[in-house]
Amino acid sequence: MRIVFMGSSTISLPSLHLLHSSGIEIALVVTAPDKPKGRGRKIGETPVKQMARELGLPIYQPTTLKSKEVIDKIGEYQPHVIVVVAYGKILPPELLKLPPKGCINLHPSLLPELRGPGAINWAIILGKEKTGVTTIFMDEGVDTGDIILQEEVEISPEDNSLTLSEKLAQRGAELLLKTLKLLEEGKAPRRPQIGFPSYAPLLTKETGKIDWRKSAKDIHNLVRGTIPWPTAYTFFKNKRMILWKTEVVEKDYPCQAGEVVEVSPEGIVVCAGKGAVKIKELQIEGKRRMRVKEFLPGYHLEKGVILGKEG
Repeated sequence: MRIVFMGSSTISLPSLHLLHSSGIEIALVVTAPDKPKGRGRKIGETPVKQMARELGLPIYQPTTLKSKEVIDKIGEYQPHVIVVVAYGKILPPELLKLPPKGCINLHPSLLPELRGPGAINWAIILGKEKTGVTTIFMDEGVDTGDIILQEEVEISPEDNSLTLSEKLAQRGAELLLKTLKLLEEGKAPRRPQIGFPSYAPLLTKETGKIDWRKSAKDIHNLVRGTIPWPTAYTFFKNKRMILWKTEVVEKDYPCQAGEVVEVSPEGIVVCAGKGAVKIKELQIEGKRRMRVKEFLPGYHLEKGVILGKEG
């Protein structure tokens, strides 16, 4: 079976690699255009482009999918299926209708839960203990198509968005390969999404701003769910303080939200709306990430300080 693979991010890589190594005919890889990255604004390629080049696969990087020229170009490769894994753009109706066996999307959640681009982050931020991967027949909606296969994945207490992304990428690649084999055999199941859908929007910098009035568990989950971007942050002496590693302290202190109640080399304990948060690794804006015992000698932080105040 001949496919066109569409993807752009790191989470796409295990799928591309597994499909190629399993003998699936990948006629073309479509990925996002190169763009400037970092402080030096050097032109950067997507991870998918880099892997496709290493595998010797044809690469196409259109700036839009809405032109007839782009649809015709993809059509020249006569794919039986178009496979989409974190490509980054919505496919127009003309492209959805192109392959005879349809367009298949791998999504990192248990649809209809957490539709949208921020599914991995929000699964952790919302404190879920499990999520999963789903393959669907794509339609014109956002992650609304009929389900083919679905598999649960546990979220461990130690997971953050990076580690969960790696787990879902690997499990998703295996589910995608199984989906394509069933599709080729004409045995792929198909069922509509049932249940109450939820949406997981893209994160913004503002998403990571800590509200110390929330519970310690909610704040801890925000820290885990916003790594590596936008990261969870508060303010200390008018400077942004990024929290990289925290733990929940199941104890209620007689204090106000955001107040520092314990300071030691092992951690900085801060009151939350319920319970407290122990900060173990942090970073002051413009400085490097460090453990608390490295941070304390250079900064005057005492019990009673209120974190989160700006200006």
